[in-house]
Amino acid sequence: MSVALARAPVAGRLTADAPLAPLIWFKAGGSAETLFEPADAADLVAFLADLDPATPVMPLGLGSNLIVRDGGVAGVTVRLGKAFAAVRIDSDRVVAGAGAPGIAVASAARDAGLAGLEFLRGIPGTVGGAVAMNAGAYGRDVSDILIEATVVRRSGAVDVVPATAFAFAYRHADLPAGDVVVAATFRGTPGDRAVIAAEMDRIAAEREAAQPLRSRTGGSTFRNPPGHKAWALVDSAGCRGLTRGGAQVSTKHTNFLINTGDATSADLEGLGDEVRARVLANSGIELQWEIVRVGRPPS
Repeated sequence: MSVALARAPVAGRLTADAPLAPLIWFKAGGSAETLFEPADAADLVAFLADLDPATPVMPLGLGSNLIVRDGGVAGVTVRLGKAFAAVRIDSDRVVAGAGAPGIAVASAARDAGLAGLEFLRGIPGTVGGAVAMNAGAYGRDVSDILIEATVVRRSGAVDVVPATAFAFAYRHADLPAGDVVVAATFRGTPGDRAVIAAEMDRIAAEREAAQPLRSRTGGSTFRNPPGHKAWALVDSAGCRGLTRGGAQVSTKHTNFLINTGDATSADLEGLGDEVRARVLANSGIELQWEIVRVGRPPS
Protein backbone atom coordinates (compact mmCIF):
# COMPACT_ATOMS: atom_id res chain seq x y z
CA MET A 1 0.00 0.00 0.00
CA SER A 2 1.36 3.42 -0.90
CA VAL A 3 2.08 6.13 1.63
CA ALA A 4 -0.86 8.17 0.33
CA LEU A 5 -3.37 5.40 0.87
CA ALA A 6 -2.33 5.12 4.51
CA ARG A 7 -3.45 8.69 5.24
CA ALA A 8 -6.78 9.96 6.52
CA PRO A 9 -9.93 9.24 4.47
CA VAL A 10 -10.72 11.52 1.54
CA ALA A 11 -13.96 12.47 -0.21
CA GLY A 12 -12.52 11.78 -3.66
CA ARG A 13 -10.98 8.66 -5.13
CA LEU A 14 -7.58 7.15 -4.32
CA THR A 15 -6.25 4.37 -6.54
CA ALA A 16 -3.00 2.51 -5.97
CA ASP A 17 -0.85 1.44 -8.93
CA ALA A 18 -3.19 3.20 -11.38
CA PRO A 19 -2.35 2.81 -15.10
CA LEU A 20 -1.75 6.22 -16.64
CA ALA A 21 -1.50 5.22 -20.31
CA PRO A 22 -5.30 5.42 -20.81
CA LEU A 23 -5.19 9.02 -19.51
CA ILE A 24 -2.29 10.17 -21.70
CA TRP A 25 -2.71 11.22 -25.34
CA PHE A 26 0.22 9.03 -26.38
CA LYS A 27 -1.53 6.01 -24.76
CA ALA A 28 1.82 4.80 -23.44
CA GLY A 29 3.70 4.73 -20.16
CA GLY A 30 3.61 3.27 -16.68
CA SER A 31 1.38 3.60 -13.65
CA ALA A 32 0.95 6.14 -10.89
CA GLU A 33 2.02 4.85 -7.50
CA THR A 34 -1.13 6.56 -6.29
CA LEU A 35 -3.74 8.41 -8.34
CA PHE A 36 -5.85 10.95 -6.42
CA GLU A 37 -9.00 12.39 -7.95
CA PRO A 38 -10.23 14.96 -5.40
CA ALA A 39 -13.93 15.62 -4.96
CA ASP A 40 -13.34 19.37 -4.81
CA ALA A 41 -10.74 21.96 -3.85
CA ALA A 42 -11.33 21.48 -0.13
CA ASP A 43 -10.69 17.77 -0.51
CA LEU A 44 -7.40 18.51 -2.29
CA VAL A 45 -6.37 21.01 0.39
CA ALA A 46 -7.03 18.55 3.21
CA PHE A 47 -5.27 15.73 1.40
CA LEU A 48 -2.10 17.68 0.67
CA ALA A 49 -1.98 19.14 4.18
CA ASP A 50 -2.12 15.60 5.58
CA LEU A 51 0.31 14.07 3.10
CA ASP A 52 3.91 13.33 4.12
CA PRO A 53 5.92 16.34 2.86
CA ALA A 54 8.51 13.94 1.38
CA THR A 55 5.93 12.41 -1.00
CA PRO A 56 6.18 13.91 -4.50
CA VAL A 57 3.01 15.27 -6.10
CA MET A 58 2.37 15.63 -9.85
CA PRO A 59 -0.72 17.35 -11.29
CA LEU A 60 -2.24 15.73 -14.40
CA GLY A 61 -4.62 17.36 -16.85
CA LEU A 62 -5.65 15.82 -20.16
CA GLY A 63 -2.18 14.36 -20.66
CA SER A 64 -1.80 16.10 -24.01
CA ASN A 65 1.74 17.42 -23.52
CA LEU A 66 3.21 14.56 -21.56
CA ILE A 67 5.37 11.47 -21.76
CA VAL A 68 5.03 9.22 -18.72
CA ARG A 69 8.05 6.94 -18.63
CA ASP A 70 7.43 3.22 -18.58
CA GLY A 71 8.52 2.75 -14.96
CA GLY A 72 5.66 4.90 -13.75
CA VAL A 73 5.38 7.93 -11.46
CA ALA A 74 6.35 7.85 -7.79
CA GLY A 75 4.26 9.48 -5.10
CA VAL A 76 0.85 10.95 -5.88
CA THR A 77 -0.55 11.97 -9.24
CA VAL A 78 -3.41 14.45 -8.84
CA ARG A 79 -6.05 14.44 -11.56
CA LEU A 80 -8.68 17.17 -11.49
CA GLY A 81 -12.03 16.00 -12.83
CA LYS A 82 -15.45 17.48 -13.55
CA ALA A 83 -15.61 19.27 -10.21
CA PHE A 84 -12.85 21.52 -11.49
CA ALA A 85 -14.20 22.06 -15.01
CA ALA A 86 -16.75 24.83 -14.50
CA VAL A 87 -16.48 28.07 -16.51
CA ARG A 88 -18.37 31.26 -15.67
CA ILE A 89 -18.42 34.84 -16.91
CA ASP A 90 -17.99 37.82 -14.58
CA SER A 91 -18.27 41.02 -16.61
CA ASP A 92 -15.16 41.01 -18.85
CA ARG A 93 -13.58 38.16 -16.90
CA VAL A 94 -13.71 34.44 -17.59
CA VAL A 95 -13.30 32.35 -14.45
CA ALA A 96 -12.39 28.73 -15.17
CA GLY A 97 -11.61 25.66 -13.14
CA ALA A 98 -8.24 24.09 -13.81
CA GLY A 99 -9.89 21.00 -15.26
CA ALA A 100 -11.72 22.95 -17.97
CA PRO A 101 -10.42 22.29 -21.50
CA GLY A 102 -9.17 25.25 -23.49
CA ILE A 103 -11.99 24.87 -26.01
CA ALA A 104 -14.59 25.17 -23.22
CA VAL A 105 -13.06 28.44 -22.03
CA ALA A 106 -12.85 29.87 -25.54
CA SER A 107 -16.44 28.86 -26.25
CA ALA A 108 -17.75 30.45 -23.05
CA ALA A 109 -15.94 33.68 -23.91
CA ARG A 110 -17.37 33.60 -27.44
CA ASP A 111 -20.91 33.10 -26.17
CA ALA A 112 -20.45 36.08 -23.84
CA GLY A 113 -19.09 38.26 -26.64
CA LEU A 114 -15.57 38.42 -25.16
CA ALA A 115 -12.62 38.43 -27.55
CA GLY A 116 -8.96 37.67 -26.96
CA LEU A 117 -9.35 34.07 -25.80
CA GLU A 118 -9.92 32.52 -29.25
CA PHE A 119 -6.43 31.00 -29.29
CA LEU A 120 -7.41 28.69 -26.44
CA ARG A 121 -9.43 26.81 -29.07
CA GLY A 122 -6.06 25.59 -30.33
CA ILE A 123 -4.72 24.51 -26.92
CA PRO A 124 -5.39 20.77 -26.49
CA GLY A 125 -5.13 20.76 -22.71
CA THR A 126 -6.74 22.06 -19.54
CA VAL A 127 -6.55 25.45 -17.86
CA GLY A 128 -4.25 24.15 -15.13
CA GLY A 129 -1.69 22.87 -17.59
CA ALA A 130 -2.02 25.96 -19.75
CA VAL A 131 -1.13 28.20 -16.81
CA ALA A 132 1.67 25.92 -15.62
CA MET A 133 3.45 26.00 -18.99
CA ASN A 134 2.26 29.37 -20.31
CA ALA A 135 0.64 27.58 -23.22
CA GLY A 136 0.22 29.49 -26.44
CA ALA A 137 -0.83 29.29 -30.06
CA TYR A 138 -1.56 31.57 -33.00
CA GLY A 139 0.46 34.48 -31.66
CA ARG A 140 -0.89 34.60 -28.11
CA ASP A 141 0.08 33.07 -24.76
CA VAL A 142 -1.77 32.52 -21.49
CA SER A 143 0.37 35.28 -19.99
CA ASP A 144 -1.40 37.74 -22.32
CA ILE A 145 -4.82 37.12 -20.76
CA LEU A 146 -4.27 35.77 -17.24
CA ILE A 147 -5.31 38.00 -14.35
CA GLU A 148 -4.74 35.57 -11.49
CA ALA A 149 -4.79 31.88 -10.61
CA THR A 150 -5.76 30.00 -7.47
CA VAL A 151 -3.02 27.59 -6.44
CA VAL A 152 -3.10 24.86 -3.80
CA ARG A 153 0.45 24.65 -2.53
CA ARG A 154 2.16 21.36 -1.82
CA SER A 155 1.70 22.15 1.88
CA GLY A 156 -2.07 22.47 1.48
CA ALA A 157 -2.04 26.27 1.71
CA VAL A 158 -4.18 28.16 -0.81
CA ASP A 159 -2.91 31.28 -2.59
CA VAL A 160 -4.48 33.55 -5.18
CA VAL A 161 -1.47 34.36 -7.35
CA PRO A 162 -1.43 37.41 -9.64
CA ALA A 163 -0.22 36.81 -13.17
CA THR A 164 2.93 38.88 -12.59
CA ALA A 165 4.10 36.50 -9.85
CA PHE A 166 4.42 33.61 -12.29
CA ALA A 167 7.38 35.29 -14.04
CA PHE A 168 6.08 33.95 -17.34
CA ALA A 169 8.50 33.15 -20.14
CA TYR A 170 8.18 31.14 -23.34
CA ARG A 171 6.38 27.93 -22.33
CA HIS A 172 7.32 28.51 -18.70
CA ALA A 173 5.70 29.67 -15.48
CA ASP A 174 7.31 29.93 -12.06
CA LEU A 175 5.29 27.22 -10.30
CA PRO A 176 7.04 25.07 -7.67
CA ALA A 177 6.87 21.30 -8.02
CA GLY A 178 3.88 19.82 -6.25
CA ASP A 179 1.77 22.98 -6.39
CA VAL A 180 -1.58 22.53 -8.15
CA VAL A 181 -3.43 25.22 -10.08
CA VAL A 182 -7.14 24.77 -9.34
CA ALA A 183 -8.66 27.84 -11.07
CA ALA A 184 -7.73 30.81 -13.23
CA THR A 185 -9.26 34.15 -14.15
CA PHE A 186 -8.75 35.53 -17.66
CA ARG A 187 -9.54 38.95 -19.10
CA GLY A 188 -11.44 39.34 -22.35
CA THR A 189 -12.42 42.38 -24.34
CA PRO A 190 -15.92 43.04 -25.71
CA GLY A 191 -16.22 41.86 -29.28
CA ASP A 192 -18.60 40.70 -31.98
CA ARG A 193 -19.74 37.11 -31.42
CA ALA A 194 -19.75 36.34 -35.12
CA VAL A 195 -16.19 37.60 -35.57
CA ILE A 196 -15.02 35.67 -32.51
CA ALA A 197 -16.72 32.49 -33.77
CA ALA A 198 -15.17 32.89 -37.21
CA GLU A 199 -11.69 33.18 -35.68
CA MET A 200 -12.24 30.05 -33.60
CA ASP A 201 -13.44 28.18 -36.68
CA ARG A 202 -10.34 29.33 -38.58
CA ILE A 203 -8.09 28.04 -35.80
CA ALA A 204 -9.90 24.70 -35.71
CA ALA A 205 -9.66 24.27 -39.49
CA GLU A 206 -5.99 25.22 -39.55
CA ARG A 207 -5.15 22.72 -36.82
CA GLU A 208 -7.08 19.96 -38.59
CA ALA A 209 -5.28 20.64 -41.87
CA ALA A 210 -1.77 20.91 -40.46
CA GLN A 211 -1.57 18.61 -37.42
CA PRO A 212 -2.02 14.84 -36.93
CA LEU A 213 -4.96 15.27 -34.57
CA ARG A 214 -6.42 11.84 -35.30
CA SER A 215 -3.24 10.08 -34.15
CA ARG A 216 -1.91 9.15 -30.73
CA THR A 217 0.30 12.17 -30.30
CA GLY A 218 1.32 14.66 -27.64
CA GLY A 219 1.16 18.01 -29.38
CA SER A 220 4.21 20.07 -30.26
CA THR A 221 7.32 18.13 -29.27
CA PHE A 222 9.99 20.84 -29.25
CA ARG A 223 10.03 24.54 -28.48
CA ASN A 224 10.63 26.91 -31.35
CA PRO A 225 14.19 28.26 -31.01
CA PRO A 226 14.52 32.05 -31.39
CA GLY A 227 14.24 32.90 -35.08
CA HIS A 228 13.43 29.35 -36.15
CA LYS A 229 10.54 26.90 -36.45
CA ALA A 230 11.18 23.55 -34.80
CA TRP A 231 9.34 21.63 -37.52
CA ALA A 232 11.51 23.15 -40.25
CA LEU A 233 14.71 22.22 -38.41
CA VAL A 234 13.46 18.65 -37.92
CA ASP A 235 12.49 18.40 -41.59
CA SER A 236 15.80 19.82 -42.76
CA ALA A 237 17.63 17.20 -40.70
CA GLY A 238 15.85 14.44 -42.64
CA CYS A 239 13.69 13.25 -39.76
CA ARG A 240 10.26 13.26 -41.43
CA GLY A 241 8.81 9.77 -40.93
CA LEU A 242 11.77 8.62 -38.80
CA THR A 243 10.84 5.69 -36.53
CA ARG A 244 11.99 3.95 -33.40
CA GLY A 245 9.99 0.94 -32.28
CA GLY A 246 6.36 1.98 -32.47
CA ALA A 247 7.17 5.70 -32.41
CA GLN A 248 7.31 7.87 -35.52
CA VAL A 249 7.98 11.49 -36.47
CA SER A 250 4.75 12.62 -38.11
CA THR A 251 4.86 12.95 -41.89
CA LYS A 252 2.09 15.55 -41.64
CA HIS A 253 3.80 17.85 -39.13
CA THR A 254 7.38 17.07 -38.17
CA ASN A 255 7.20 18.67 -34.73
CA PHE A 256 4.78 15.92 -33.68
CA LEU A 257 5.68 12.41 -32.51
CA ILE A 258 3.15 9.62 -33.01
CA ASN A 259 2.48 6.32 -31.31
CA THR A 260 1.69 4.14 -34.32
CA GLY A 261 0.12 1.50 -32.10
CA ASP A 262 2.58 -0.24 -29.81
CA ALA A 263 5.13 2.43 -28.90
CA THR A 264 6.57 2.49 -25.42
CA SER A 265 7.40 5.76 -23.77
CA ALA A 266 11.05 4.76 -24.15
CA ASP A 267 10.47 4.58 -27.92
CA LEU A 268 8.93 8.05 -27.94
CA GLU A 269 11.53 9.70 -25.75
CA GLY A 270 14.38 7.93 -27.52
CA LEU A 271 13.08 9.02 -30.90
CA GLY A 272 12.78 12.59 -29.66
CA ASP A 273 16.37 12.56 -28.44
CA GLU A 274 17.54 11.09 -31.75
CA VAL A 275 15.77 13.92 -33.58
CA ARG A 276 17.47 16.45 -31.31
CA ALA A 277 20.86 14.91 -32.06
CA ARG A 278 20.26 14.96 -35.82
CA VAL A 279 19.07 18.57 -35.75
CA LEU A 280 22.12 19.60 -33.73
CA ALA A 281 24.45 17.86 -36.19
CA ASN A 282 22.65 19.38 -39.18
CA SER A 283 22.08 22.95 -38.02
CA GLY A 284 24.08 23.49 -34.85
CA ILE A 285 20.82 24.26 -33.00
CA GLU A 286 19.92 22.28 -29.89
CA LEU A 287 16.17 21.75 -29.71
CA GLN A 288 14.56 21.87 -26.27
CA TRP A 289 11.69 19.59 -25.33
CA GLU A 290 8.28 21.21 -25.03
CA ILE A 291 6.63 17.94 -24.10
CA VAL A 292 7.08 17.26 -20.39
CA ARG A 293 8.70 13.92 -19.54
CA VAL A 294 8.05 12.49 -16.08
CA GLY A 295 8.51 9.30 -14.11
CA ARG A 296 11.04 6.50 -14.06
CA PRO A 297 12.45 4.31 -16.80
CA PRO A 298 11.41 0.64 -16.59
CA SER A 299 13.27 -1.33 -13.93
